[in-house]
Amino acid sequence: MSQKLLSIEDLADYLGVPKGTLYQWRTKGYGPPGRRVGKYVRYRPEDVDAWVEQQGVA
Repeated sequence: MSQKLLSIEDLADYLGVPKGTLYQWRTKGYGPPGRRVGKYVRYRPEDVDAWVEQQGVA
């Protein structure tokens, strides 16, 4: 195990967006790739960082 998986709350805080936005992105196939762990969605930090890099500079 390398790093702790991020919860939806962790990711919302990290990206500075509401949890609802992350849920909408997930249903639309947008946003960082999440993985189901039981009934929860978790995000690998390296996947999140890669996704952010692909978005370009704001």
